[in-house]
Amino acid sequence: MDATLVSLYSGVGGLDLGLEYAGFARLVGVDFDRDSCATARLNRGGLIIEADIHTVPSERLLVEAGTSRGDVALVAGSPPCTPFSKSSYWRGDTLRLNDPRASTLGAFLRVVEDTLPRALLLENVDGIAYANKSEGLRLLLERIADINRRTGTQYAPSYEVLSADDYGVPQRRRRLFLIAAREGTPFRFPEPLGVRRTAWDAIGDLEPDPSEDLRPRGRYGCVLPSIPEGQNYLWHTERGGGLPLWGWRKRYWSFLLKLAKDQPSWTIQAQPGPAVGPFHWHSRLLSVREMCRLQTFPDGMHIVGSRRSAQRQIGNAVPSLLGEVLGRAIREQLLGETVEGPLQLLPPDRGAPPPPEPVGEVPQHIVEALSPPS
Repeated sequence: MDATLVSLYSGVGGLDLGLEYAGFARLVGVDFDRDSCATARLNRGGLIIEADIHTVPSERLLVEAGTSRGDVALVAGSPPCTPFSKSSYWRGDTLRLNDPRASTLGAFLRVVEDTLPRALLLENVDGIAYANKSEGLRLLLERIADINRRTGTQYAPSYEVLSADDYGVPQRRRRLFLIAAREGTPFRFPEPLGVRRTAWDAIGDLEPDPSEDLRPRGRYGCVLPSIPEGQNYLWHTERGGGLPLWGWRKRYWSFLLKLAKDQPSWTIQAQPGPAVGPFHWHSRLLSVREMCRLQTFPDGMHIVGSRRSAQRQIGNAVPSLLGEVLGRAIREQLLGETVEGPLQLLPPDRGAPPPPEPVGEVPQHIVEALSPPS
């Protein structure tokens, strides 16, 4: 039986691309964002339904895909769950399940029940499994148990928080993955690859696109040259090595966060503020192509829309290499197929990077504005 895929919350197609490189064939995808759908069509083709999944009957998905209930190999997707994100917890307690944005989990499982794929794959923020705040994860497990009772299936979920850099992705990105097989076959998450790729491996050969304005925005963008590679605003606190401009841990971690050549990138943000990184080691914004590389999208990927839209599309995506790793494991363990050959999306090892960039001075107007009065 073919390794067919129905994709929900497809976005720009980061997960889908990885699954395709693992041997899956996407029959149909769904996403409500116009630019994301245009990007997916431009780069990979195929059928993408541009609509809110809540308004798309499962029967339409089967008809459009040219398949029947029970015949799809994999339903996969990344339901957006803002109530469970780290930033929501940083701002304080949230409604979580009572937040209407959490209904995306139910929509995903509605399609699973209506289509009964041989396997399912769901990706979400790691905050959905935080201790004492795991309502979202419990909902998923309870709803899958309900599906089994109603349909006679044996979906046995395995879930784990994975860090993308453990699997060759040149980016530190922690996300929860839940995988289950219809016949109850247990799934074992792949062990870390034992290879490490850095920001230099990913983007060290790229020059900025002269058509992109990559100057940092906001009041504090001018401070970036005074922050060493791999550091953030904490460098300029009483516990850092710079000036005491800010209080310790009084800002988001990603505030004025800069890449280090010899380390994986920090998580690419979907909706960063003007001083939110990660920034390039040359104290500028990352180009769209550089962000695509850090997400292990294949070269030649073109992102439709404005800079802001491109950042959102790329930042919301699953790194394609991680999709390839998990897709190969699903085919081998749950579909009984043999997968041969090396990973296709693993970035090359470019060897030792150049030394860190020199550190500059904090502009005097910033020192005067932020230094405590004498």
